[in-house]
Amino acid sequence: MPGLIGEYECTLDPKGRVKLPSVLMKQVTELELGSVTMPEGVEGKVQKLIITRGLEKCLDIYPVSQWEIISKKVSSVNTFIKKNRDFVRLFMSGTNELNIDITDRILIPKLLLEYAGIKKDVVMLSLGNKVEVWDKAAYQKAIEMNADDFAGLAEEVMGGTPNE
Repeated sequence: MPGLIGEYECTLDPKGRVKLPSVLMKQVTELELGSVTMPEGVEGKVQKLIITRGLEKCLDIYPVSQWEIISKKVSSVNTFIKKNRDFVRLFMSGTNELNIDITDRILIPKLLLEYAGIKKDVVMLSLGNKVEVWDKAAYQKAIEMNADDFAGLAEEVMGGTPNE
C-alpha cells in the first residue's frame, strides 16, 4: 500500500472523542503492522497514534512509525539558532499519544481541539504518512479554489517533476 488515502467525515462527541473510520483504521494497521507476523489466532491492531498541531489550523495524526521519522528530523534541527528553536517549540507543542479504545475511538485533547477550532463536524484527510483532522467548515474553506488556481498550483509544484 502506498500509504494512507481517503477523506472521511466524522462527528466529535461531547467528550471530545471521534471514531476512526474502519477503512482508515485498516490502512493504519496495515501501515504499522504489515510486516509483523502475529501469532496464529491473534489479530493485530494498532493501539496508539501520535497527534500534534498541524501547520495550518488543523491537527496531524501520525502512526507511531511515521512519527518516529518526523521526530528524528525535528530533533536534528540546530536549536542554537532562534528561529529553529521557535519552530521546534511550536511544532512539538500539544503533541500527545492517543490511545485507541476497543471501539476505535480516540480522545482528542481539549487544547488541540481549541487550536484547530473543532467543535463537532470533522474531516479526516489522509496524506500518505499522516491524517489531517479539520473542523469541517475550516476544511471546506481551505480547499475552496477555482480550477485555474489548482492548475497553477499543480504546475508550480509538480511542473518540474518528470513523468514516470
